[in-house]
Amino acid sequence: MNAPLRRVGVVVIGLFALLFVNLNYVQAYKADAYRNDDHNGRVQLTEYQRQRGTIAVAGGVPIAQSVPTNDQLKYLRQYPLNPLAYAPITGYKPVSGLATNIERAEDPFLSGNADALFTERLRAMFTGAKTSGGNVLLTIMKSAQEKAYDDLVHNNLGVKNGAAVALDPASGAILAMATTPSYDPNQITVHDATAAQNAFEQLNKDKNQPLLNRATQNTFPPGSTMKVIISAAALSSGSYTPQTLIDAGPNYTPVAGGGFTIHNAHPSICPDPQITLILALTQSCNTGFAKLGVTLGSGKVKAMAQAFGFEATDLTLAGKDNTAMTVAASHTGAMTGSDGRDDPNAVAQSSIGQLDVRVTPMLGAMIAATVANGGVRRQPYLVDKLQAPDLTTTSQTEPRTLNQPISAGVARDMQQMMISVVQNGTGKKAQIAGFQVGGKTGTAQNDETSGDHGWFIGFAMKDNKPICAVAVFLQNAGPNGSSEAARIAGNLMRTVITERGLK
Repeated sequence: MNAPLRRVGVVVIGLFALLFVNLNYVQAYKADAYRNDDHNGRVQLTEYQRQRGTIAVAGGVPIAQSVPTNDQLKYLRQYPLNPLAYAPITGYKPVSGLATNIERAEDPFLSGNADALFTERLRAMFTGAKTSGGNVLLTIMKSAQEKAYDDLVHNNLGVKNGAAVALDPASGAILAMATTPSYDPNQITVHDATAAQNAFEQLNKDKNQPLLNRATQNTFPPGSTMKVIISAAALSSGSYTPQTLIDAGPNYTPVAGGGFTIHNAHPSICPDPQITLILALTQSCNTGFAKLGVTLGSGKVKAMAQAFGFEATDLTLAGKDNTAMTVAASHTGAMTGSDGRDDPNAVAQSSIGQLDVRVTPMLGAMIAATVANGGVRRQPYLVDKLQAPDLTTTSQTEPRTLNQPISAGVARDMQQMMISVVQNGTGKKAQIAGFQVGGKTGTAQNDETSGDHGWFIGFAMKDNKPICAVAVFLQNAGPNGSSEAARIAGNLMRTVITERGLK
Protein backbone atom coordinates (compact mmCIF):
# COMPACT_ATOMS: atom_id res chain seq x y z
CA MET A 1 0.00 0.00 0.00
CA ASN A 2 1.43 3.35 -1.01
CA ALA A 3 1.78 6.32 1.34
CA PRO A 4 -1.27 8.31 0.13
CA LEU A 5 -3.61 5.36 0.69
CA ARG A 6 -2.16 4.75 4.13
CA ARG A 7 -2.82 8.38 5.06
CA VAL A 8 -6.42 8.13 3.83
CA GLY A 9 -6.85 4.94 5.82
CA VAL A 10 -5.53 6.56 8.97
CA VAL A 11 -7.90 9.52 8.52
CA VAL A 12 -10.89 7.20 7.98
CA ILE A 13 -10.02 5.16 11.07
CA GLY A 14 -9.61 8.40 13.04
CA LEU A 15 -13.01 9.62 11.91
CA PHE A 16 -14.62 6.32 12.90
CA ALA A 17 -12.90 6.57 16.29
CA LEU A 18 -14.23 10.08 16.81
CA LEU A 19 -17.72 8.97 15.78
CA PHE A 20 -17.51 6.06 18.24
CA VAL A 21 -16.40 8.40 21.06
CA ASN A 22 -19.20 10.86 20.28
CA LEU A 23 -21.78 8.06 20.18
CA ASN A 24 -20.70 6.80 23.59
CA TYR A 25 -20.61 10.37 24.96
CA VAL A 26 -24.19 10.94 23.86
CA GLN A 27 -25.40 7.62 25.23
CA ALA A 28 -23.43 7.63 28.46
CA TYR A 29 -23.32 11.28 29.46
CA LYS A 30 -25.98 13.20 27.55
CA ALA A 31 -28.80 10.66 27.41
CA ASP A 32 -30.54 11.94 30.53
CA ALA A 33 -30.26 15.56 29.42
CA TYR A 34 -31.71 14.83 25.97
CA ARG A 35 -34.38 12.53 27.38
CA ASN A 36 -35.52 15.15 29.91
CA ASP A 37 -35.18 18.21 27.68
CA ASP A 38 -38.32 20.33 27.84
CA HIS A 39 -38.36 20.61 24.05
CA ASN A 40 -38.32 16.83 23.50
CA GLY A 41 -41.73 15.95 22.05
CA ARG A 42 -41.60 12.38 23.38
CA VAL A 43 -40.96 13.72 26.87
CA GLN A 44 -44.04 15.92 26.59
CA LEU A 45 -46.24 13.02 25.51
CA THR A 46 -44.90 10.77 28.26
CA GLU A 47 -45.15 13.47 30.93
CA TYR A 48 -48.74 14.29 30.05
CA GLN A 49 -49.78 10.63 30.38
CA ARG A 50 -49.42 11.05 34.15
CA GLN A 51 -51.54 13.49 36.13
CA ARG A 52 -49.33 16.19 37.63
CA GLY A 53 -49.72 16.81 41.35
CA THR A 54 -51.50 19.79 42.86
CA ILE A 55 -50.06 22.90 44.46
CA ALA A 56 -52.22 23.99 47.39
CA VAL A 57 -52.21 26.80 49.93
CA ALA A 58 -52.36 26.19 53.69
CA GLY A 59 -55.60 24.34 54.38
CA GLY A 60 -55.35 22.32 51.16
CA VAL A 61 -57.13 24.60 48.65
CA PRO A 62 -55.60 23.91 45.20
CA ILE A 63 -54.11 26.82 43.26
CA ALA A 64 -52.60 24.60 40.53
CA GLN A 65 -54.00 21.32 39.28
CA SER A 66 -54.13 19.08 36.20
CA VAL A 67 -57.49 18.10 34.72
CA PRO A 68 -58.26 15.34 32.16
CA THR A 69 -58.64 16.26 28.48
CA ASN A 70 -59.67 14.44 25.30
CA ASP A 71 -56.63 15.37 23.23
CA GLN A 72 -53.22 13.73 22.77
CA LEU A 73 -51.89 15.34 25.93
CA LYS A 74 -54.07 13.64 28.52
CA TYR A 75 -54.02 16.44 31.12
CA LEU A 76 -54.24 20.23 31.07
CA ARG A 77 -52.46 22.33 33.71
CA GLN A 78 -54.86 24.85 35.24
CA TYR A 79 -54.70 27.58 37.89
CA PRO A 80 -58.28 27.71 39.18
CA LEU A 81 -58.14 30.10 42.13
CA ASN A 82 -57.61 33.83 41.55
CA PRO A 83 -54.66 33.10 39.22
CA LEU A 84 -53.31 36.66 39.12
CA ALA A 85 -52.95 36.68 42.90
CA TYR A 86 -51.01 33.42 42.99
CA ALA A 87 -49.01 33.56 39.72
CA PRO A 88 -45.81 34.92 41.37
CA ILE A 89 -45.85 31.84 43.60
CA THR A 90 -47.04 28.99 41.37
CA GLY A 91 -45.41 30.22 38.19
CA TYR A 92 -46.52 28.11 35.22
CA LYS A 93 -45.83 24.75 33.60
CA PRO A 94 -46.01 25.16 29.80
CA VAL A 95 -46.31 22.28 27.35
CA SER A 96 -43.03 23.37 25.78
CA GLY A 97 -40.29 25.27 27.57
CA LEU A 98 -39.20 25.79 31.15
CA ALA A 99 -41.54 25.85 34.11
CA THR A 100 -41.15 28.70 36.61
CA ASN A 101 -41.35 29.32 40.37
CA ILE A 102 -42.85 26.45 42.44
CA GLU A 103 -43.76 24.57 39.25
CA ARG A 104 -40.04 24.49 38.47
CA ALA A 105 -38.59 24.25 41.97
CA GLU A 106 -40.67 21.17 42.78
CA ASP A 107 -41.01 19.81 39.25
CA PRO A 108 -39.54 16.32 39.93
CA PHE A 109 -42.00 15.81 42.79
CA LEU A 110 -45.03 17.28 41.00
CA SER A 111 -44.32 15.20 37.89
CA GLY A 112 -43.93 12.00 39.94
CA ASN A 113 -40.28 11.43 39.01
CA ALA A 114 -38.72 12.24 42.39
CA ASP A 115 -36.84 9.55 44.31
CA ALA A 116 -39.28 10.01 47.19
CA LEU A 117 -42.06 8.64 44.94
CA PHE A 118 -40.15 5.55 43.77
CA THR A 119 -42.38 3.17 45.73
CA GLU A 120 -45.44 4.71 44.07
CA ARG A 121 -43.97 4.02 40.64
CA LEU A 122 -42.91 0.52 41.68
CA ARG A 123 -46.38 -0.28 42.99
CA ALA A 124 -47.93 0.92 39.75
CA MET A 125 -45.54 -1.25 37.75
CA PHE A 126 -46.77 -4.40 39.49
CA THR A 127 -50.45 -3.50 39.82
CA GLY A 128 -50.95 -1.76 36.49
CA ALA A 129 -52.54 1.19 38.26
CA LYS A 130 -52.03 4.70 36.97
CA THR A 131 -49.58 6.82 38.90
CA SER A 132 -49.83 10.54 39.50
CA GLY A 133 -47.44 13.20 40.68
CA GLY A 134 -46.89 14.27 44.26
CA ASN A 135 -48.59 17.26 45.86
CA VAL A 136 -47.03 20.44 47.24
CA LEU A 137 -48.61 22.11 50.26
CA LEU A 138 -47.50 25.72 50.67
CA THR A 139 -47.16 27.95 53.71
CA ILE A 140 -49.24 30.64 51.96
CA MET A 141 -52.32 31.78 53.88
CA LYS A 142 -55.19 32.14 51.37
CA SER A 143 -56.87 35.11 53.07
CA ALA A 144 -53.58 36.99 53.51
CA GLN A 145 -52.41 36.37 49.94
CA GLU A 146 -55.65 37.57 48.42
CA LYS A 147 -55.85 40.58 50.74
CA ALA A 148 -52.30 41.58 49.83
CA TYR A 149 -53.01 41.33 46.12
CA ASP A 150 -56.39 43.09 46.29
CA ASP A 151 -55.00 45.99 48.32
CA LEU A 152 -52.12 46.42 45.90
CA VAL A 153 -54.48 46.46 42.92
CA HIS A 154 -57.02 48.77 44.58
CA ASN A 155 -54.65 51.06 46.48
CA ASN A 156 -55.85 54.60 47.16
CA LEU A 157 -53.15 56.27 45.04
CA GLY A 158 -53.68 54.47 41.76
CA VAL A 159 -50.19 52.97 41.87
CA LYS A 160 -49.79 50.20 39.27
CA ASN A 161 -46.55 48.55 40.41
CA GLY A 162 -45.94 47.18 43.89
CA ALA A 163 -45.28 44.22 46.14
CA ALA A 164 -46.29 42.92 49.55
CA VAL A 165 -44.75 40.17 51.70
CA ALA A 166 -45.88 38.66 55.00
CA LEU A 167 -43.73 36.27 57.06
CA ASP A 168 -44.04 34.29 60.26
CA PRO A 169 -41.05 35.69 62.19
CA ALA A 170 -40.71 32.65 64.43
CA SER A 171 -40.44 30.09 61.62
CA GLY A 172 -39.69 32.01 58.42
CA ALA A 173 -42.82 30.65 56.70
CA ILE A 174 -44.04 32.94 53.93
CA LEU A 175 -47.70 33.77 54.55
CA ALA A 176 -48.19 36.07 51.55
CA MET A 177 -46.13 37.22 48.57
CA ALA A 178 -48.03 39.38 46.10
CA THR A 179 -46.91 41.61 43.24
CA THR A 180 -48.56 43.89 40.71
CA PRO A 181 -49.10 43.95 37.85
CA SER A 182 -49.55 40.21 37.52
CA TYR A 183 -50.67 37.77 34.82
CA ASP A 184 -52.89 34.73 34.20
CA PRO A 185 -50.71 31.61 33.85
CA ASN A 186 -53.66 29.74 32.26
CA GLN A 187 -52.89 31.63 29.04
CA ILE A 188 -49.42 30.05 28.85
CA THR A 189 -50.34 26.45 29.70
CA VAL A 190 -52.92 25.81 26.95
CA HIS A 191 -52.18 22.88 24.63
CA ASP A 192 -52.29 25.13 21.56
CA ALA A 193 -48.57 25.82 21.23
CA THR A 194 -49.04 28.87 19.02
CA ALA A 195 -51.57 30.47 21.34
CA ALA A 196 -49.39 29.75 24.38
CA GLN A 197 -46.29 31.24 22.73
CA ASN A 198 -48.20 34.33 21.61
CA ALA A 199 -49.53 34.85 25.14
CA PHE A 200 -46.05 34.53 26.61
CA GLU A 201 -44.50 36.91 24.09
CA GLN A 202 -47.19 39.50 24.72
CA LEU A 203 -46.59 39.33 28.47
CA ASN A 204 -42.82 39.36 28.03
CA LYS A 205 -42.98 42.50 25.86
CA ASP A 206 -45.31 44.36 28.21
CA LYS A 207 -43.43 47.45 29.46
CA ASN A 208 -45.08 47.01 32.89
CA GLN A 209 -43.33 43.62 33.27
CA PRO A 210 -46.19 41.50 34.64
CA LEU A 211 -43.94 38.42 34.66
CA LEU A 212 -41.58 40.12 37.14
CA ASN A 213 -42.03 39.27 40.81
CA ARG A 214 -41.21 42.62 42.39
CA ALA A 215 -41.13 41.03 45.84
CA THR A 216 -38.02 38.99 45.05
CA GLN A 217 -36.62 39.69 41.58
CA ASN A 218 -36.02 43.43 41.70
CA THR A 219 -34.35 45.81 44.12
CA PHE A 220 -35.30 49.39 44.92
CA PRO A 221 -33.98 52.30 47.01
CA PRO A 222 -35.38 51.66 50.53
CA GLY A 223 -35.50 55.25 51.72
CA SER A 224 -35.92 55.69 55.46
CA THR A 225 -36.50 51.99 56.14
CA MET A 226 -32.68 51.87 56.04
CA LYS A 227 -32.74 53.75 59.35
CA VAL A 228 -33.65 50.44 61.01
CA ILE A 229 -30.22 49.11 60.00
CA ILE A 230 -28.45 52.26 61.21
CA SER A 231 -30.34 52.07 64.53
CA ALA A 232 -29.32 48.43 64.95
CA ALA A 233 -25.68 49.28 64.25
CA ALA A 234 -25.73 52.12 66.79
CA LEU A 235 -27.41 50.08 69.53
CA SER A 236 -25.11 47.11 68.89
CA SER A 237 -22.03 49.30 69.27
CA GLY A 238 -22.74 49.64 73.00
CA SER A 239 -22.50 53.42 72.87
CA TYR A 240 -26.17 54.14 72.29
CA THR A 241 -29.57 53.44 73.82
CA PRO A 242 -32.99 54.55 72.53
CA GLN A 243 -32.70 57.61 74.80
CA THR A 244 -29.22 58.63 73.67
CA LEU A 245 -29.05 62.11 72.16
CA ILE A 246 -27.70 62.23 68.61
CA ASP A 247 -26.83 65.28 66.52
CA ALA A 248 -29.59 66.48 64.22
CA GLY A 249 -30.88 69.86 63.03
CA PRO A 250 -32.70 71.19 59.97
CA ASN A 251 -29.92 70.40 57.48
CA TYR A 252 -26.56 68.66 57.22
CA THR A 253 -23.67 69.18 54.82
CA PRO A 254 -21.37 66.14 55.22
CA VAL A 255 -18.36 67.83 53.60
CA ALA A 256 -17.89 71.54 54.28
CA GLY A 257 -17.99 73.35 50.98
CA GLY A 258 -18.91 70.08 49.27
CA GLY A 259 -22.12 71.51 47.89
CA PHE A 260 -24.29 68.58 49.02
CA THR A 261 -26.79 69.13 51.84
CA ILE A 262 -29.31 66.74 53.42
CA HIS A 263 -32.64 68.17 54.55
CA ASN A 264 -35.55 66.75 56.50
CA ALA A 265 -38.87 66.04 54.81
CA HIS A 266 -40.52 68.92 56.70
CA PRO A 267 -39.18 71.86 58.76
CA SER A 268 -41.02 70.55 61.83
CA ILE A 269 -38.94 67.35 61.88
CA CYS A 270 -35.99 67.43 64.32
CA PRO A 271 -35.16 71.16 63.95
CA ASP A 272 -33.15 71.21 67.18
CA PRO A 273 -29.41 70.46 67.31
CA GLN A 274 -30.00 67.13 69.11
CA ILE A 275 -32.71 64.50 69.38
CA THR A 276 -33.00 61.12 71.10
CA LEU A 277 -32.45 58.06 68.92
CA ILE A 278 -35.99 56.77 69.47
CA LEU A 279 -37.53 60.12 68.56
CA ALA A 280 -35.28 60.39 65.51
CA LEU A 281 -36.68 57.08 64.22
CA THR A 282 -40.23 58.05 65.20
CA GLN A 283 -40.04 61.33 63.28
CA SER A 284 -37.80 59.90 60.52
CA CYS A 285 -35.07 62.49 61.03
CA ASN A 286 -32.85 62.50 57.92
CA THR A 287 -30.14 64.75 59.33
CA GLY A 288 -29.88 62.74 62.53
CA PHE A 289 -29.43 59.41 60.79
CA ALA A 290 -27.12 60.82 58.13
CA LYS A 291 -24.84 62.18 60.87
CA LEU A 292 -25.16 58.98 62.88
CA GLY A 293 -24.12 56.88 59.88
CA VAL A 294 -21.06 59.06 59.31
CA THR A 295 -20.16 58.80 63.01
CA LEU A 296 -20.48 55.01 63.00
CA GLY A 297 -18.51 54.71 59.76
CA SER A 298 -19.10 52.66 56.64
CA GLY A 299 -17.53 49.56 58.20
CA LYS A 300 -20.14 49.25 60.94
CA VAL A 301 -22.99 50.22 58.62
CA LYS A 302 -22.02 47.65 55.98
CA ALA A 303 -21.33 44.94 58.56
CA MET A 304 -24.78 45.34 60.11
CA ALA A 305 -26.47 45.46 56.71
CA GLN A 306 -24.70 42.28 55.65
CA ALA A 307 -25.66 40.57 58.91
CA PHE A 308 -29.29 41.33 58.06
CA GLY A 309 -28.90 39.81 54.58
CA PHE A 310 -27.53 42.51 52.26
CA GLU A 311 -25.19 41.20 49.54
CA ALA A 312 -26.45 37.60 49.93
CA THR A 313 -26.70 35.85 46.56
CA ASP A 314 -27.76 32.39 47.73
CA LEU A 315 -31.17 33.05 49.32
CA THR A 316 -33.75 30.72 47.76
CA LEU A 317 -37.35 30.17 48.83
CA ALA A 318 -38.09 26.64 47.59
CA GLY A 319 -36.62 23.57 45.95
CA LYS A 320 -33.11 22.35 45.35
CA ASP A 321 -32.84 24.31 42.11
CA ASN A 322 -31.50 27.62 43.38
CA THR A 323 -32.36 29.41 40.15
CA ALA A 324 -36.09 28.67 40.45
CA MET A 325 -36.99 30.82 43.46
CA THR A 326 -33.85 32.84 44.15
CA VAL A 327 -34.12 36.25 45.80
CA ALA A 328 -32.12 39.01 44.11
CA ALA A 329 -29.22 40.31 46.18
CA SER A 330 -29.74 43.59 48.03
CA HIS A 331 -26.82 46.03 48.12
CA THR A 332 -25.50 48.88 50.25
CA GLY A 333 -23.37 50.34 47.46
CA ALA A 334 -19.94 51.94 47.76
CA MET A 335 -19.31 54.28 50.69
CA THR A 336 -15.58 54.88 50.31
CA GLY A 337 -13.47 56.93 47.94
CA SER A 338 -10.64 55.78 45.69
CA ASP A 339 -8.26 56.02 48.66
CA GLY A 340 -10.32 53.50 50.64
CA ARG A 341 -11.40 56.07 53.22
CA ASP A 342 -15.02 56.82 54.02
CA ASP A 343 -16.75 59.25 51.68
CA PRO A 344 -18.95 61.24 54.11
CA ASN A 345 -21.37 62.22 51.34
CA ALA A 346 -21.83 58.58 50.34
CA VAL A 347 -22.15 57.31 53.92
CA ALA A 348 -24.66 60.04 54.79
CA GLN A 349 -26.87 59.38 51.78
CA SER A 350 -26.64 55.60 52.18
CA SER A 351 -27.64 55.90 55.85
CA ILE A 352 -31.03 57.28 54.82
CA GLY A 353 -31.51 54.64 52.11
CA GLN A 354 -30.50 56.67 49.08
CA LEU A 355 -27.59 56.77 46.62
CA ASP A 356 -26.79 53.15 45.63
CA VAL A 357 -28.63 51.28 48.41
CA ARG A 358 -31.05 48.73 46.90
CA VAL A 359 -33.37 46.30 48.70
CA THR A 360 -35.96 43.67 47.76
CA PRO A 361 -39.33 43.77 49.54
CA MET A 362 -38.58 40.20 50.70
CA LEU A 363 -35.46 41.39 52.55
CA GLY A 364 -37.45 44.30 53.97
CA ALA A 365 -39.90 41.82 55.52
CA MET A 366 -37.01 39.69 56.78
CA ILE A 367 -35.45 42.70 58.54
CA ALA A 368 -38.71 43.42 60.37
CA ALA A 369 -39.15 39.71 61.16
CA THR A 370 -35.66 39.50 62.66
CA VAL A 371 -36.38 42.42 65.02
CA ALA A 372 -39.70 40.85 66.05
CA ASN A 373 -38.08 37.45 66.58
CA GLY A 374 -35.61 38.64 69.19
CA GLY A 375 -32.77 39.23 66.73
CA VAL A 376 -32.85 35.72 65.21
CA ARG A 377 -33.03 35.69 61.41
CA ARG A 378 -34.93 32.78 59.89
CA GLN A 379 -34.71 31.28 56.41
CA PRO A 380 -37.91 32.21 54.52
CA TYR A 381 -39.65 29.28 52.84
CA LEU A 382 -42.75 28.59 50.73
CA VAL A 383 -43.17 24.82 50.90
CA ASP A 384 -44.67 23.40 54.07
CA LYS A 385 -45.02 19.74 53.03
CA LEU A 386 -44.49 17.42 50.10
CA GLN A 387 -47.24 14.82 49.95
CA ALA A 388 -47.53 11.56 48.04
CA PRO A 389 -50.59 11.04 45.80
CA ASP A 390 -52.42 9.49 48.78
CA LEU A 391 -51.63 12.69 50.77
CA THR A 392 -49.19 11.01 53.14
CA THR A 393 -46.34 13.37 54.01
CA THR A 394 -42.98 12.49 52.48
CA SER A 395 -41.16 15.55 53.83
CA GLN A 396 -41.87 18.67 55.85
CA THR A 397 -39.83 21.85 56.03
CA GLU A 398 -38.26 22.55 59.40
CA PRO A 399 -37.53 26.17 60.40
CA ARG A 400 -33.88 27.06 59.94
CA THR A 401 -31.88 29.85 61.54
CA LEU A 402 -29.62 31.84 59.23
CA ASN A 403 -27.84 33.93 61.87
CA GLN A 404 -28.41 36.40 64.71
CA PRO A 405 -27.54 39.94 63.55
CA ILE A 406 -28.47 41.58 66.86
CA SER A 407 -28.72 40.48 70.47
CA ALA A 408 -32.05 39.89 72.19
CA GLY A 409 -31.49 43.10 74.17
CA VAL A 410 -30.91 45.18 71.06
CA ALA A 411 -33.96 43.55 69.46
CA ARG A 412 -36.10 44.65 72.42
CA ASP A 413 -34.83 48.21 72.03
CA MET A 414 -35.53 48.07 68.30
CA GLN A 415 -39.06 46.79 68.96
CA GLN A 416 -39.67 49.69 71.33
CA MET A 417 -38.40 52.20 68.76
CA MET A 418 -40.40 50.75 65.87
CA ILE A 419 -43.57 50.56 67.97
CA SER A 420 -43.08 54.26 68.70
CA VAL A 421 -43.03 54.92 64.92
CA VAL A 422 -46.50 53.37 64.58
CA GLN A 423 -47.96 54.81 67.78
CA ASN A 424 -46.55 58.33 67.58
CA GLY A 425 -44.88 58.85 64.22
CA THR A 426 -45.06 58.25 60.50
CA GLY A 427 -46.58 54.75 60.63
CA LYS A 428 -49.87 55.45 62.40
CA LYS A 429 -51.98 53.93 59.61
CA ALA A 430 -50.59 50.50 60.47
CA GLN A 431 -52.04 50.53 63.99
CA ILE A 432 -54.10 47.54 65.15
CA ALA A 433 -56.02 47.88 68.40
CA GLY A 434 -54.90 45.45 71.09
CA PHE A 435 -51.63 44.50 69.40
CA GLN A 436 -48.04 45.73 69.51
CA VAL A 437 -47.42 46.97 65.98
CA GLY A 438 -44.03 48.37 65.06
CA GLY A 439 -42.58 49.51 61.79
CA LYS A 440 -40.77 52.05 59.68
CA THR A 441 -41.96 54.04 56.71
CA GLY A 442 -39.77 54.99 53.79
CA THR A 443 -39.98 57.53 50.99
CA ALA A 444 -37.30 56.87 48.41
CA GLN A 445 -36.12 59.21 45.71
CA ASN A 446 -35.10 57.42 42.53
CA ASP A 447 -33.87 57.87 38.98
CA GLU A 448 -37.38 57.52 37.57
CA THR A 449 -39.51 60.55 36.77
CA SER A 450 -42.87 59.37 38.11
CA GLY A 451 -42.53 60.07 41.83
CA ASP A 452 -40.91 58.71 44.98
CA HIS A 453 -41.30 55.09 46.05
CA GLY A 454 -43.34 54.36 49.18
CA TRP A 455 -42.31 51.72 51.75
CA PHE A 456 -43.42 50.24 55.03
CA ILE A 457 -41.73 47.39 56.90
CA GLY A 458 -43.07 46.24 60.23
CA PHE A 459 -44.42 43.57 62.54
CA ALA A 460 -47.34 42.69 64.79
CA MET A 461 -46.87 41.14 68.25
CA LYS A 462 -49.11 40.05 71.09
CA ASP A 463 -47.80 39.81 74.65
CA ASN A 464 -44.28 40.31 73.23
CA LYS A 465 -44.63 37.27 70.94
CA PRO A 466 -44.30 37.81 67.18
CA ILE A 467 -47.29 37.09 64.95
CA CYS A 468 -46.22 38.32 61.54
CA ALA A 469 -43.84 40.68 59.77
CA VAL A 470 -44.55 42.55 56.56
CA ALA A 471 -43.10 44.71 53.84
CA VAL A 472 -45.17 46.76 51.42
CA PHE A 473 -43.61 48.56 48.45
CA LEU A 474 -45.41 51.00 46.13
CA GLN A 475 -43.38 52.06 43.10
CA ASN A 476 -43.48 55.76 42.12
CA ALA A 477 -46.26 56.37 44.64
CA GLY A 478 -45.41 60.01 45.33
CA PRO A 479 -45.28 61.90 48.65
CA ASN A 480 -48.11 59.89 50.27
CA GLY A 481 -46.75 56.51 49.24
CA SER A 482 -45.31 55.49 52.61
CA SER A 483 -48.57 56.33 54.39
CA GLU A 484 -50.53 54.21 51.93
CA ALA A 485 -47.98 51.39 52.28
CA ALA A 486 -48.48 51.52 56.06
CA ARG A 487 -52.26 51.27 55.61
CA ILE A 488 -51.93 48.23 53.34
CA ALA A 489 -49.45 46.65 55.77
CA GLY A 490 -51.87 47.17 58.65
CA ASN A 491 -54.65 45.48 56.68
CA LEU A 492 -52.38 42.56 55.82
CA MET A 493 -51.27 42.04 59.43
CA ARG A 494 -54.88 42.35 60.60
CA THR A 495 -55.87 39.61 58.14
CA VAL A 496 -53.21 37.26 59.50
CA ILE A 497 -54.32 38.01 63.07
CA THR A 498 -57.96 37.28 62.20
CA GLU A 499 -57.10 34.07 60.32
CA ARG A 500 -55.24 32.79 63.36
CA GLY A 501 -58.14 33.58 65.64
CA LEU A 502 -56.19 36.02 67.79
CA LYS A 503 -57.84 38.83 69.73
